[in-house]
Amino acid sequence: MMGGHIDIYLDITSLYSYIALIQVLQTRDLLKQHSVEVEIHPVLLGAINAGSGNKPPWVLPAKATYASYDSRRSLSAVGLLNVSPPGDLFEAGKTQLPLRALHFIKTHHSTPVYLSSWRYLLHVFWTLHQPPNTPEALRGALSAAPADFYAVAEADKGREGGARLFAAAEVDAIVQAAASPEYKDVLRQTTETALKRGAFGAPWLWVTNAETQQSEPFFGSDRWHHVYEFLGLPYQQFALLAPKAEKPKI
Repeated sequence: MMGGHIDIYLDITSLYSYIALIQVLQTRDLLKQHSVEVEIHPVLLGAINAGSGNKPPWVLPAKATYASYDSRRSLSAVGLLNVSPPGDLFEAGKTQLPLRALHFIKTHHSTPVYLSSWRYLLHVFWTLHQPPNTPEALRGALSAAPADFYAVAEADKGREGGARLFAAAEVDAIVQAAASPEYKDVLRQTTETALKRGAFGAPWLWVTNAETQQSEPFFGSDRWHHVYEFLGLPYQQFALLAPKAEKPKI
């Protein structure tokens, strides 16, 4: 068994980061069976674009037109419903505060809580259209987050009641940490690491094969077959099937 490690760099403002997160949630347990660990790193996509010289795809009209088709197909493939941009993405993309909060949660809470936090903040951004980019908005989002959100069926996302992911005191600690110099620096350093690993967008994956100790980058939410090949994992290729034979009429 070869095994390995996947570092994946995501931002709340990236739709394909949302899709990649769902893919990770769907395959995480199976990857563990293959001795592959996945670590999610919050990064600021705007800084990655600036540092790499890249531009958001929707800035170019032709890419923006194509993205309307590709995003619909990609969202459908992972079962995401009612997802659309929250207005002006330039303004909504100022996600420094929730990204710092995620770094704090990653350090001080369990992995399931960390994953639920990602899942809910993406839902707040892309479905509720309430970017958690101010202390008040972040506090409201974290206070409302259900304890088991990432495991809840998409059709049930609007439900009320039930256990909450964080107690009030925990929310206070997260919001306070998100504004601190310490976590400003953590987000900056993580974003710089992604840039040093060649990132020009998100999701950005840095994959290490445990047997060979070689690492390679992968970009996007549709490169998993290449990742599995690089890690030496068994997987099934997409294949075109022959037409089904028509049933004889009686």
